[in-house]
Amino acid sequence: MDVWVYMLRCSNGSYYVGSARYSLDRRIAQHQSGELGGYTSKRRPVKLVWSADFQFVTDAIAFERQLKGWSRAKKEALMKGNFAELSNLARRRSSSFETAASASALRATADKSRPPQDEERRFSQPQPKERTRSVSVSKKGGKQ
Repeated sequence: MDVWVYMLRCSNGSYYVGSARYSLDRRIAQHQSGELGGYTSKRRPVKLVWSADFQFVTDAIAFERQLKGWSRAKKEALMKGNFAELSNLARRRSSSFETAASASALRATADKSRPPQDEERRFSQPQPKERTRSVSVSKKGGKQ
């Protein structure tokens, strides 16, 4: 089965990432006509700038979701086939995340007066309430 992940450049310069089963040409035509509604319908015309064919739907959907989370710079590096730049951008982002995580860990260990987050959560979670149901009975013995 042919499953496509594709990227469109919209008239306002933004990028749209989507997926299509079977015919990529038909899907692009649907975007061009506005038939699909949504994001691209108000940003026509659109232009196909990148696509990849996948054998399995699950792989295509997973990559589509990943691609939607990428920065504009990473998407443009992929479009150009510049895998060295793509790798560099991925390293830069992960290293900045690690730096932020390390700084957060340092702040947490510097302030010993606060209990760890797990302990705070354990004590702040509301306890489930016991539910009771009242039933009134008429003199004739039936429920009301």
